[in-house]
Amino acid sequence: MDLTNHPGIAVPVHVPRVGGPWRTVYDDLAEYGNVVVHTSWGEWLPAALAEPRLRQLLGRDWTRYRRAPDATSRYRFLASRLLIKYTAAAALRVAPETLDLAYRLGGRPYLRGFDQIDVSLTHTGDLLAVGLSRLGRIGVDAEPGDRRMRFDLLRSQMCTPAEAAELAALPEGRQTAETLRLWTLKEAYTKALGQGMRLGFTEFGFSLRNGRLLAPDGSPASRGEWSFATHPVQGRYLLSVACHDAGLDPARDTSARTMLDPGFLTLMSQPPP
Repeated sequence: MDLTNHPGIAVPVHVPRVGGPWRTVYDDLAEYGNVVVHTSWGEWLPAALAEPRLRQLLGRDWTRYRRAPDATSRYRFLASRLLIKYTAAAALRVAPETLDLAYRLGGRPYLRGFDQIDVSLTHTGDLLAVGLSRLGRIGVDAEPGDRRMRFDLLRSQMCTPAEAAELAALPEGRQTAETLRLWTLKEAYTKALGQGMRLGFTEFGFSLRNGRLLAPDGSPASRGEWSFATHPVQGRYLLSVACHDAGLDPARDTSARTMLDPGFLTLMSQPPP
């Protein structure tokens, strides 16, 4: 299942530092309607801790950051929230400290006042990745590329009959790799739906041949509104993306000044209390 070059999903962008490069983020969101940025919290941490505007940048998350139970959790939380804000700021062409990050039930982050921008966050090991979409829902998921996921142990938990038949026919090495890729795709899709692990992985499937979304019986489950991609990133992780096209406004200019009315933009540009 080679989905690494799906034409509807932007190639993930590595941003190794707070200073960027950010231009590709704006360009990808304008061209594709989605963008995925990845980094490591170790790459971002030194600049984040030295940032004099840190409390202003974190806004409502400042208290949560300060109350994290241990240093590792605190630093990962800090880097991930700054990654969301800087990525969204680059896409919307606003200052990151003007964005107000909030959370839906279940913890999914969103940008208050920017309802058309959907946000998804994933982290594993030292990898952080955030996806943004202006066309519909987006989900991202990552796993270490060397994680061994045994098909024979996971078959009943994650595979539809059609998927199980395709995987069973593969040689062992490829079978293991495809099982891992399938897992990340299913995680990304359920995150995009806002369901997480609440939606059973055997309730939907993917074609290993062309990556299409399938019903449990193997019949098509979408009419092309869903796109999926999987990419190796940073040499040791597998990152999957699920994007839904809801038929929203396809305007290519994604700056906040063209997406919001002037009065609301003025309100959003004020620092959070």
